[in-house]
Amino acid sequence: MTELPRITRRGALLGAAAVLAAPAISHAQSDVVRIGHLTPRTGFLGPLGEFAVQAAQLAAEEVNAAGGINGRKLEMLYEDSVNPQTASAKAERYIQRDKVSCIVGEINSASALAIGQVVQRERALFINTGANSDALRGSDCRKTMFHVEGQNSMYVKAVGRALVEKGLIKGKKAYALTADYAFGHDLLKVAKRFIDQNGGSIANEDLVPTDLTDFSPFLLKLRQARPDVVVVNLAGAQITNFLKQYSEYGLRFPVAGFGFDTALAWGAGKGNFLGTWPTMWHHLIDNPEAKKFTAEFRKRFGKPPENQAWGDYNAVKIIAKSMNDMKSTDPMQVVAHLEKGAKFDVLKGRESYFRARDHQLMTPMYAITALPPEKQTDPYDIFTSSGPIPGPDESLEAIASTPEEAACTFPS
Repeated sequence: MTELPRITRRGALLGAAAVLAAPAISHAQSDVVRIGHLTPRTGFLGPLGEFAVQAAQLAAEEVNAAGGINGRKLEMLYEDSVNPQTASAKAERYIQRDKVSCIVGEINSASALAIGQVVQRERALFINTGANSDALRGSDCRKTMFHVEGQNSMYVKAVGRALVEKGLIKGKKAYALTADYAFGHDLLKVAKRFIDQNGGSIANEDLVPTDLTDFSPFLLKLRQARPDVVVVNLAGAQITNFLKQYSEYGLRFPVAGFGFDTALAWGAGKGNFLGTWPTMWHHLIDNPEAKKFTAEFRKRFGKPPENQAWGDYNAVKIIAKSMNDMKSTDPMQVVAHLEKGAKFDVLKGRESYFRARDHQLMTPMYAITALPPEKQTDPYDIFTSSGPIPGPDESLEAIASTPEEAACTFPS
């Protein structure tokens, strides 16, 4: 009979110390896949962040009801990104402490850049759902950062088609009001390029602080300048405040927005929404998948989803489907899967895919035009919409940036 080894008190203490020193592995952690949701929930972008969080919650519930991710429950973590510095710190904490499999969200382009720098360093995955800057798909692109949100070039070219048809570009002089931060500066650059290429010009331009609430000085300047069209490159609550005050001043110059979220028009109040604007998606799109999403969201939250909700909902669904298809949560495997042209139903009746060279989702957009005030009887159904842009017979890349407009070389 073999004698069992004798366990001394010193050996027992060393063994216990080894156990205590070993990394703690929670059984619960092994049963879940974590996604960290990070987006502004306060400040001038806060109204959009609320839609983003609600939509991500709904998507996660649907993923779990369908079996989760590789048989594991999807657990969502939520944080307010506030500003670029906070976004960077919270992204790092999500990855290092919370061991998330992916970060989803953001609206502020400067914050998205900060998160992109973190995920590049940590070799983690980030799906941007609300930051538009072309630079994020160009000079600031990252190998593990993908974009469900459209880029500024897509927004400008989508609404630009409608404006050309309305005769508001060629031979016209525009007055541009632009949000004074990364998104606005990039959008103005893209808008100027489009207007110049189509025979128009920006005769006047002003940068608007993101915390401004009183547009009186700018509205007085508009009245004096008498432009052919007012070009709105604002963001978040800026747009809501501008629309309210523009109506109050009784100005009648045509308004065209090059960046937009439908919730901001809803917030302006009855009869105050005007002009033509671009959007990634809207709640009046008529296909079975879009109608189902709209009905579920409205039932749950008492209002229809808007385009920011569309972005975060689809980002969570895309990640879950990709990880299930790959049978892996490894970020680099998911990156390879997305770069190979995996296609996704994103509630538009036409499948979308990520372009390999810059990780931008190739998907149709829409140009919406405000109904006359007397016809805005419903607080949400206050516009008419173009068909999908690009059209069904066009390449999805028809409105995206060209390599010359935004060149991406993924840093190592």
